[in-house]
Amino acid sequence: MKLKDQFRFVRQNMKKNRTRVYMTILATAMGCAFLIVLASVGFGLQKSVVKEMTERRIMTQIDVYGQETNENGGYRQLDGKDVQVFEEMSDVKAVTRRKMLQQEGFYSIGNYQQSTQTVVANFPSEIKAGFELSEGSLGKDKAEVVVGYNFPLNLAVKGEQTEEMFDEQGQLKEEFRYNGKLIAETIELTVSKMEDGKQIEKVFPVKVAGISKKPTKEWAEDRSVYISEELLKDIEAFTGTPKGIVLDSANQVNLADLETSKNTFDDVKVYAKNMEAVQGIVDKLKEKDYATYSVVNELKEVNLMFAIAKAGLIFIGTIAILIASIGIYNTMTMAVTERAPDIGIMKAIGANPRTIKRIFLLESSYIGLIGAFIGTVVSYCLSYAVNFVIPIIIKQAFGEETPPDIVFSDIPLSLPIICIVICYGVTILSGLRPAQRATKVDVLRAMRREV
Repeated sequence: MKLKDQFRFVRQNMKKNRTRVYMTILATAMGCAFLIVLASVGFGLQKSVVKEMTERRIMTQIDVYGQETNENGGYRQLDGKDVQVFEEMSDVKAVTRRKMLQQEGFYSIGNYQQSTQTVVANFPSEIKAGFELSEGSLGKDKAEVVVGYNFPLNLAVKGEQTEEMFDEQGQLKEEFRYNGKLIAETIELTVSKMEDGKQIEKVFPVKVAGISKKPTKEWAEDRSVYISEELLKDIEAFTGTPKGIVLDSANQVNLADLETSKNTFDDVKVYAKNMEAVQGIVDKLKEKDYATYSVVNELKEVNLMFAIAKAGLIFIGTIAILIASIGIYNTMTMAVTERAPDIGIMKAIGANPRTIKRIFLLESSYIGLIGAFIGTVVSYCLSYAVNFVIPIIIKQAFGEETPPDIVFSDIPLSLPIICIVICYGVTILSGLRPAQRATKVDVLRAMRREV
């Protein structure tokens, strides 16, 4: 019997009992749709979390916090020698290092003022890492500074700040902020120290040489002021402490420890040439006992957690297909019983038992694959409905707005393929026993319809 004839024979027999076959296909489709939609929740939430992580961090960036010492598992701060070690590693694009003024810098120009972070940066390495200016140039003199893009947007009129000065997004309204040009203008940096229980202040005039480029992330804000190493030394000479730390009589600080931290960096970042090189660099740093963090490492942990969750969801969904397989088994068992005379005729004219077995396995496969296809189509519709309806339900029930980028259900191509493979395997197993029974039908008894 040719394969084409076997397919035609299967379709004819399925049409004879179409109601029972349709109901079996429906049960299989429901099981497949349940599996796909259930697992799509795991895929959707993973997609949202990963997107949030990758948008908030630079993928090739590695934060290095310090090197572990043998003294009680503590960590020492990084210095120039460490930076040199990092720069000599293969696949390293840049190593940025920053020192922070250890007090909040108070800046003013005319009738406007702002308190913000003051940073000493190595601009050659910053530029390699992607630092750019929107206007002006890098400072060449010790009294020249570069300000962050958001610095002028937060220069507010002097006096106490009130709620009416800010808009709904928390930004300073235009009428309350500095609107003049800043390039080549002199602003005053006020630094303080404690002496005999009294606060003493000193003003350092600095000229704005450049303004950094707007951060690529919409949520990011750069209000920092980047000063020279020479200006930091002048501030240290005034305060008498490394990095301008403010001390008073109440502080119990070891001055020797402070001097040790004088030439260390507060923020060190290593940038890899590409994302593939990140893990190799992290491994090398860990071998040298450096404490590191990279979004790639975090992504591995998040993906592992979601992989376990998705495997669990797929397992639960598979139970629904197994339940549907009971219907397939019942349908195929009834088909063998009803077609006993046909089986007897085929055996009488010399049909191979393999051919008979293949016919019934083809029929069970038909039911499983058609059900899987219908279930896949339905699951895509349900996935769309889930993403549309759930935010509305959350808003109505809890009065909360869901983030616009969150995805509750996502169906990648791999998920329907997994479902079809599982469904096909289950349907073959369900039809295997009835198919084997069909090969053992006695010809004479079958012809007398006494199976």
